[in-house]
Amino acid sequence: MKVTKTFSPILFIVAALFTNTVCAYDPGQTEIACKKPHFRDFSLPIYSEPDKIEVAPESTFSFMLSPWTDPNTIKLNAKNQDIDFTVESNSSFHRVKAKLPADFNGKFVRINSNAKALLGCSEKIGWLIKVADQ
Repeated sequence: MKVTKTFSPILFIVAALFTNTVCAYDPGQTEIACKKPHFRDFSLPIYSEPDKIEVAPESTFSFMLSPWTDPNTIKLNAKNQDIDFTVESNSSFHRVKAKLPADFNGKFVRINSNAKALLGCSEKIGWLIKVADQ
């Protein structure tokens, strides 16, 4: 009987600790949160109705992506045509640089870009511009 009284408080404490651990389990926390790529600093003026700003034909442009973006997954296109680009990377951002193709002169163009984060989620964005006629 003496042994039971000694071990009862210890068993109670162990059971209480185990119960708290089991109750603390949250199945939602098992998924790894993925931060989507963040696009910023598009260098060309975006077309809007009141301003109607046009860009020069064959303009070069750039934008930046967050550092958690996988630079090998970046895609850039406009009017169903891939646009050649370069990527300069450092620990703070990826800078994408490209030039508008000559056949966009005098047209409205939506430049589309998409990219994936290192953890797999993706993001896409687009910018509407008006290219001046040559």
